[in-house]
Amino acid sequence: QENPPGSRFVCTSLPLEAAGAGCPLPPVPMQGGALPPEEELKATVLQLRETVLQQKETIGTQREAIRELTGKLSRCEGADGKSATGTWKKELVKGKDTMGDLPRDPAQVIEQLSRTIQTLKDRLESLEHQLRANVSYAALPSDLREMLQRRLGDLERQLLSKVAELEDEKSLLHNETSAHRQKTETALNALLERVSELEKGNSAFKSPDEFKVSLPLRTNYLYGKIKKTLPELYAFTVCLWLRSSASPGIGTPFSYAVPGQANEIVLIEWGNNPIELLINDKVAQLPLFVSDGKWHHICITWTTRDGMWEAFQDGEKLGTGENLAPWHPIKPGGVLILGQEQDTVGGRFDATQAFVGEMSQFNIWDRVLKAEDIMNIANCSTNMPGNIIPWVDNNVDVFGGATKWPVETCEERLLDL
Repeated sequence: QENPPGSRFVCTSLPLEAAGAGCPLPPVPMQGGALPPEEELKATVLQLRETVLQQKETIGTQREAIRELTGKLSRCEGADGKSATGTWKKELVKGKDTMGDLPRDPAQVIEQLSRTIQTLKDRLESLEHQLRANVSYAALPSDLREMLQRRLGDLERQLLSKVAELEDEKSLLHNETSAHRQKTETALNALLERVSELEKGNSAFKSPDEFKVSLPLRTNYLYGKIKKTLPELYAFTVCLWLRSSASPGIGTPFSYAVPGQANEIVLIEWGNNPIELLINDKVAQLPLFVSDGKWHHICITWTTRDGMWEAFQDGEKLGTGENLAPWHPIKPGGVLILGQEQDTVGGRFDATQAFVGEMSQFNIWDRVLKAEDIMNIANCSTNMPGNIIPWVDNNVDVFGGATKWPVETCEERLLDL
């Protein structure tokens, strides 16, 4: 509709209170205490969405009004020019009491409405995010709890299974350990027995015969004993290495006693007497001198035929004789003692007759050895163990503090002469 010529529009500013009353926000319902937080948040979000839609509609309406007002304002300015503008301003001021409020710039109004819409969008997104978070935390615990319970159940079953396996392994290991311990103890006992045998036997030294018996004191309880006994003999040869510096007399290097005759065979140097050989308590004095503290090799031969005897020192024959217990065979089954003179079979030793020193290589043959063989034994060119009594470690026991030691080599003993 065309405006009549000469008409004009009067623009009147409205106070903010009046403008705000034209687009009121819908009231937000009070949150009831009976509703759960999730329902309250959903209701709030819906209300905010409705508010945003209403604001959008209001903004659209206001934009239309602004465009209409802008058009009218342009026509007002075109009709009256600058004076019209001044008149409009005057009439605007005169016509309405604006309480000092100037008319707003449409651009500012639009910018402010845009900021309001953006703020409402931010609040809406925040509420939606909070709603999702609350819903997630409210809905997940039951499912999570069931999942955790299932997982814990599986872990518990696995743990129990592993514990059972470990118990079985422990039981098996215990049984195996017990069996292994028994085997080990059996092996150790066998080793200990073997070691004991070897200590008593011939492995205590490099070679079974490379040892000596030491009798350092003149007592009636230090002695050695030959485990084997003698058969009945019609002849014999006794050889040994000895070293002694005892005075007076070296004592009794060896004695052989049988029931009814304690002096069946005895070699003795007692007091200031020379070395004597006793057979069946018959005596022959031997021209031997060995109490100088050096190693000496001694051999004595005897035969029942005419009671012939020979005495060798360091391979040399120093004396010979006859009529020593002629036609008397040596009785078997007696006891052979090193270092003591027997007054009864195997006992009643006299300390004054005890040997003091060291001895080794005590051997007995059941025949008279040739002088050549005796020389070869004495000069270390021949090693001839006795065929009746050989000098081996496991055939000699020591008692009362007598000891066995590794002996010097034959060559070292030879150099000691």
